[in-house]
Amino acid sequence: MRNLIRPIAVVSLAVCGIPLLPIHCAAFAQEAQQVDGIAAIVNGDVITYSQVRQLSAPRERLLRSQLTGQELEKQILETRQLALKDLIDRRLIIQAFKKESYQIPDHIVDQRVHDIIRENFGGDRNTFIKTLEAQNYSLGEFKEKELERIMVQAMRSHNVKTQMIASPTKIEDYYRKHRSEFTAKEEIKLRLIMISGQKDTGNAQAQKALAEEVLGKLVNGGEFEQTAQIYSEDSTRDNGGDWGWIGRNTLAPTLEKFAFNMPVGRISNIVDYAGNYYIFKVEEKRGGTTKSLAEARGDIEKKLIQDEAQQIQDRWIATLREKAYIRTF
Repeated sequence: MRNLIRPIAVVSLAVCGIPLLPIHCAAFAQEAQQVDGIAAIVNGDVITYSQVRQLSAPRERLLRSQLTGQELEKQILETRQLALKDLIDRRLIIQAFKKESYQIPDHIVDQRVHDIIRENFGGDRNTFIKTLEAQNYSLGEFKEKELERIMVQAMRSHNVKTQMIASPTKIEDYYRKHRSEFTAKEEIKLRLIMISGQKDTGNAQAQKALAEEVLGKLVNGGEFEQTAQIYSEDSTRDNGGDWGWIGRNTLAPTLEKFAFNMPVGRISNIVDYAGNYYIFKVEEKRGGTTKSLAEARGDIEKKLIQDEAQQIQDRWIATLREKAYIRTF
């Protein structure tokens, strides 16, 4: 089988199977500014610290905007470790490509660059070149990176082959075990009026009477929004008691059960909970329904095929690693 594989076959995979990627200009600038050092050696090829930081930079920027202190340091370290692993895997794949004596014709790379200029620079080649120059990058260096991307994608397409369909038994089994994935989140659009059971006067009976009076106004045609603005002591009073769309686990369990079981448009009776009196109105409902197996079949089949491809790729990369000399620093 191996002897039947021709370079042209791999090239065709590269042309058909690779999405055109935008230029990561910020990443190039980052790489140019980093002080280099050896992060790993893979069968004699060197991976530098600046290459690791270039790959991890977008994720690191996000982490720095969200975390601080030891947790930030921990997450950045993990991010760089994953980036290094990815770079090692890429280098192994490129080495495997070259070992098989495959070739990517120059016109494939040229077309890739042309497409990037058209899609990301409006077809303006001069602006593209100036962008590279401003970041101390030559066109040749950029082409080399694009060539490596094509090599990696071509080899993955060639070595990671899966069945184009998943068996009905596997699809049905996945559906049974993961029904929650196909159930839309249940939500209600809620308004409520809350009247405290005890004011400073401690007259709980008077407060209950007030709640009954408010309910009477609503039953007799009073507008819920206006009534809430007058009587409610909830934080949404100024908005007419409007809680908007809420899902499960938003209200206290007792109130949630009552609200989610109410018919749309109906005014509830008084709900006495934790010393307060509540009146609900559910304006709309959505979600809560589960796709049938027939409706979910396409999504499940796609996922199973993707999972199989990932497993095959992991095994293939593991084989490359077993045969390689890899040293990290």
